[in-house]
Amino acid sequence: MMRQVAEDMDSYRVDFERIERGSADRRPQWINQIHTAAFGRFVELGFPTTRLEDWKYTNVAPIVKTPFTRAEQACGTLPVEPLGPFTLEEVACAQLVFVNGHYSSDLSSLEKLPEGVTVSSLAAVIASSPASVEAHLAQHASYHDQAFVALNTAFMGDGAFVSIPKDTIVDAPIHLLFISSARLGPPVPAGFKRGADDDGGSAPVSYPRNLIVVGSHSQARIIESYVGLEHDVYLTNVVTEIVGGENAVIDYYKVQRESEEAFHVATVQVQLGRSSMFSSHAIDLGGALVRNDLNVALNGEGAECTLNGLYMVTGRQHVDNHTRIDHAQPHCSSRQLYKGILDGKSKGVFNGKIVVHKATQKTDAKQANKNLLLSEDAVIDSKPQLEIFNNDVKCTHGTTIGQHDQEAVFYLRSRGVDLAAAGSLLTYAFASELLGRIKIEPVRARLEALLLTRLRNGATSEEMP
Repeated sequence: MMRQVAEDMDSYRVDFERIERGSADRRPQWINQIHTAAFGRFVELGFPTTRLEDWKYTNVAPIVKTPFTRAEQACGTLPVEPLGPFTLEEVACAQLVFVNGHYSSDLSSLEKLPEGVTVSSLAAVIASSPASVEAHLAQHASYHDQAFVALNTAFMGDGAFVSIPKDTIVDAPIHLLFISSARLGPPVPAGFKRGADDDGGSAPVSYPRNLIVVGSHSQARIIESYVGLEHDVYLTNVVTEIVGGENAVIDYYKVQRESEEAFHVATVQVQLGRSSMFSSHAIDLGGALVRNDLNVALNGEGAECTLNGLYMVTGRQHVDNHTRIDHAQPHCSSRQLYKGILDGKSKGVFNGKIVVHKATQKTDAKQANKNLLLSEDAVIDSKPQLEIFNNDVKCTHGTTIGQHDQEAVFYLRSRGVDLAAAGSLLTYAFASELLGRIKIEPVRARLEALLLTRLRNGATSEEMP
């Protein structure tokens, strides 16, 4: 076992050294130092195991055992037609598209942005004006104690950079679309598995790195979408850092519809200033193994955050949602509601922690996790937590796990609704509470339609209407 782990680490080391030899001379020295330090820390940490409390219910052995090759720029041309279900053509919005972790100018549209707003490829910004990202890049999502953050930081090359200057309201949403396709990757050594039905190469891995900075008294709506075009095996390891200034308002959406053969590991780190407001809407539908870490630091007095999450999995899918809200200043409030719908032999994990620090009086925090099990073989591990170091607070947390209300099923059956339709109606009602909180109508409508399609005929996450 130890030999296997060493070989796995060696493959990442070889990949890292190859990339650094080819690009280090073109980057600022401070970027190179971050890359080197992060990779060194990754080697020290190694991949997390179930012996760690935060990874107790999620075994990343399938990721460790899979040979990955860093996805290079797509070799082929991606046609526009397959992207229709994943874009927001109904909304006049700026859209950045990344294929295998690399920016695609042909598929992107950056029109109608207010003056002073920057929406760009992170790689382009580092090449042209690195000073504009130096204050925040890799400064909030710590790679010192998180192996996957360290791995992303070591290999980070491209992603989205969004900068909203102070006193600016961006009405239209900003859409960051990340597409994975093994078929567009470069040739790789024979003998490795590229996808579920392809023995022509190793599985690709991409490391998107996103930095979103919203200035004081500004407002923005950000959508991150992750999709797979085929039933491929691949890994997306993404880190997003979000910084909100005083009185900033940030409405953040993350929709994950990866291939059901793929792995998705994501970390979102949010820093909020005085009286700022942050709302998150996280939707998980795809992926074979999914791990989401969402951390919010309420660093300014009067800051507020709302975390909404919905995960719907089936088969042998595994989705793990870890959240942490740090109440670091007084008079802050947080609200959290995550709901899970699990079918087949799927497994869900929810681990939510609210930390109320000293001298944070008048904290108001509520946390809830609710799960609907549609199969006797589905499993959920739910662990809501409170750590409170101040007495002048108002905090609650709780979790529920159950199946359909049999009285409600009986009522619908008595009105002529068959058993399958009754179950679908109740499942839809369970999910609709969270879907109804999505403020961008086209996003909400598509997700509602997808949910109905899945309930009707078991459609996969790639079949977006």
